[in-house]
Parts: sequence; structure tokens; C-alpha cells
Amino acid sequence: MSFSEVREYTPGDDVKAIDWNVTARFSHPFVKVYEEERELTVMLLADISASSLFGTAQRLKRELITELCAVLAFSAATNNDKVGIIFFSDKIEKYIPPKKGKSHILRIIRELITLEPATNSGTNVALALEFLNSVLKKKTIAFLMSDFISGTYEKPLMLAARKHDLVGMHVFDQHDKELPRAGLIQVQDAETGKQAWIDSDDQQLRTAYTKYFDEHRRYCAQSFGKSGASLLSIRTDQDYVKVLQGYFKGR
Repeated sequence: MSFSEVREYTPGDDVKAIDWNVTARFSHPFVKVYEEERELTVMLLADISASSLFGTAQRLKRELITELCAVLAFSAATNNDKVGIIFFSDKIEKYIPPKKGKSHILRIIRELITLEPATNSGTNVALALEFLNSVLKKKTIAFLMSDFISGTYEKPLMLAARKHDLVGMHVFDQHDKELPRAGLIQVQDAETGKQAWIDSDDQQLRTAYTKYFDEHRRYCAQSFGKSGASLLSIRTDQDYVKVLQGYFKGR
């Protein structure tokens, strides 16, 4: 609720709403009138680190994040809400403050398509959340889209969820979880550049690979659960529209 105006008291008004300063000045009662503030501010936090440039079915993780941001931005614009975005990797790559208007939304989309991080850039979710907490003082709806291949981020997540309406979107590819059978192959860590030869047919290695992903996913779910924030999981070959519709209907 935000203050709107002061008007003369009429029988039936809540006496708690009386503005005593104005009442004393004019020698008869006046009350403060409040109205519900319906305009929202939507903040998008987009992970554009090197690990987002991976995908084996339909689209890259980066492309999925771009589509999600575009859908949410246009939805907010249709509702006449302000939209801003934070691009991050292991540093804040770019910040576009919240603003209304179609041209502003198109600028965000253009940056989503063209902005490139530094080579071998890592992911720092904690830094993105700390930046969100520092630049936005008022409550906002924030959508954090990432594969969350990052260091720990529980404390800034807790603070951000307490201050804002925070929704996490865990974006992943099917081969983030399951190693494809391709025999002896050379692999490279996109965020460190480190290379190694592995036997992708080795069952022990395949089991450990899947176990690591499951533990990572469980850590994300527990961190968001403790903070009170929501977390959605969306695979690169999945229909994200159905996931979003189900979530917002639930709200």
C-alpha cells in the first residue's frame, strides 16, 4: 500500500487513518488515503558463463536462458511492469536497470543475443545475488536462470529471498546428467579450459558422473528450499512454456 492523498473525514472511516497534523491545522478531521501499488519490477538474472554454451538436444543452455528471459520480459511489459536484467558469469558482465517500454525490452533481447562473456568464464551465483541485493532496494520479482555450476551461494540467496520474491530456474542438458557412450574421448571443461581423455563406456565413471549431477541438483533444491525461494528445473529439450504455466497457476 502507498500513500495517495488526504481527504476530509466521513463517518465510518477508520480513526487510525486520521492525519493529526492536517486535522490540527484545519480544526476538523482529515484522514490519509492509501492505494494498492500494483506496478511490479521484474529483474532477470541471466547466467552467460562458458558452461551455458553447452547443449546436445534442440538448444544450448544459453539459448534456453535467452528464450526464458524474452518470454518473461514481454509478459511483464504486457502487464506494464518495469523490467531489468543482470548478466553474470564469474563477474557482473552487464546491468540494465528496470524500465518500461517496448524499446527497452527489445534492447534487453538484443543484449541477450549478442553479449558474449570472456573466454573460459566461470559462474559466480553468489556475486549475482549480492549485486541484486545492492542495486535494488525495493522488493522485486527476480528470476535467476543458471545451470548453478558455481561455488556456494546459500547466504546471499537467503538475503535475496528475504528481500525479494525470488524464483530460481535450474537450466540443464540431458548430458549434464548422463554421459553419452562414445568410447575413448577427449573432453574439456568450458569454464577452466582443462582437458582430459576419458573412457565414456566405463560404467564406474558413468555412475560417478550421474551421481555428481544428482548431488549438485539436490544441493540447489536444498539451498532454495531453506531460503524460502522457489526453484524450477528446465531441461534444454523440454517445453518450458508448460513448466512456466504450471508454476504460475500454482501461485
